[in-house]
Amino acid sequence: MFQLSDKGRGVRQMFDDIASRYDLLNRLLSFGIDRRWRRFAVSQLSVPPGGRVLDIATGTCDVALEIAENTDPSVTIVGEDFTQGMLVQGQAKLQASRHGERILLVNAPCEEIPHPDNSFDAITIAFGIRNVVDRPAGLREMFRVLKPGGRAVILEFSNPRSELFRKLYYFYFQKLLPAIGGLISKRSAYQYLPDSVLEFPSQEEFAQMMGEAGFGRLQSCDQTFGIATVYVGDKLGG
Repeated sequence: MFQLSDKGRGVRQMFDDIASRYDLLNRLLSFGIDRRWRRFAVSQLSVPPGGRVLDIATGTCDVALEIAENTDPSVTIVGEDFTQGMLVQGQAKLQASRHGERILLVNAPCEEIPHPDNSFDAITIAFGIRNVVDRPAGLREMFRVLKPGGRAVILEFSNPRSELFRKLYYFYFQKLLPAIGGLISKRSAYQYLPDSVLEFPSQEEFAQMMGEAGFGRLQSCDQTFGIATVYVGDKLGG
């Protein structure tokens, strides 16, 4: 069984603490733009009828439900998250959705995915790879369970390339966001968010990490002036 590091346990506890307000704060703090980013990420998938998709760091199942909405009814989706509190919130959304029966939830970390090699036609992870303590290990696990010819799509916050927009973004991200988040939820969690984004690798560096994990045909597409980036990588050989 995978043993989380002290940092990993701390991140898991933080997300447990904010799980009940997570969706509300996402919408407020991103002005709803996060939905558009998720839709674009899911649009990069091509899942065959009867296929299987793994959504890592599924949280409250926004991406899993978006995948279900845009794939054949025969496609099965597995939502994986290492935070039990987020999965509880996600399960409630699944029960209220017409797609809920197609989505199975699993409690596990990205660094040790509990599925055999070559199990999935596609893998997604939205705003989660930043929280994986051992990212190279997480990427290698994603590559391992992806079928040859399958595709991984990763959506993550990034740092805007424009110097002017970056300054405005940092002011909002480092000053306003923790204050707003603290009024509704736990301030420390929304201080962690900008801190974790600032230390995340650049678009080029992260794409290189995906390549080192084995992914090919790498692509990246900045969203909303580079606030977020969608990374796409294929497991060649299919």
